[in-house]
Amino acid sequence: MSYSLGFTAASLRPELARIVAECYLATGNWDLTKDRILSSNALQCQSANSAIRLERELRQRLRTLTHDQVSLLARATAEDRGAISWLAACKHIQFVFEFASEVLRDKLALLDPVLRLSDYETYVENKALVHPELTGLTPSSNGKIRRVLLRMLSEAGLLVSGTALGAVERPVLSPSVIGVITADSPSWLAGFLVPDTEIPFR
Repeated sequence: MSYSLGFTAASLRPELARIVAECYLATGNWDLTKDRILSSNALQCQSANSAIRLERELRQRLRTLTHDQVSLLARATAEDRGAISWLAACKHIQFVFEFASEVLRDKLALLDPVLRLSDYETYVENKALVHPELTGLTPSSNGKIRRVLLRMLSEAGLLVSGTALGAVERPVLSPSVIGVITADSPSWLAGFLVPDTEIPFR
């Protein structure tokens, strides 16, 4: 399956994701959710085109969530909103999930929490062997993808300030977040840097 690389319209934006989640729970229909969000400019975009791109990206991510996950996103604390928004990104964007579950988890396992530009470049080079769509990226597009990915990691609490690109940290998940993830598929915990030895029924 080809990577979906058009995710740069939005980083996690958990507060805006919450708005979309609330609208979906009120309508029970993703098409109606789209119409309501755009007609009311609920995401507070400055142009119609920006609103369309942002709404589409957030909606596509949230559509991968279970009903319980969407419900938690709509009513959660700021920390849990960030976690569920990250889960939605992982479920929708394979490139993002694999970077976290492979590169970041490996760095923690090797006690090397510093994320460097070379880590990202090596990841892209290795993935390009099976995902040739990566080889067609312009330097500008590759740079934008990297910047949005790093912003997502920061918003999700997986990357904090430090040397190079930042320091990798395993986030602390609430019981509510762990519950809705494991009820769906425990394998998604890898995106939160949980080692295989701690993931049940993998």
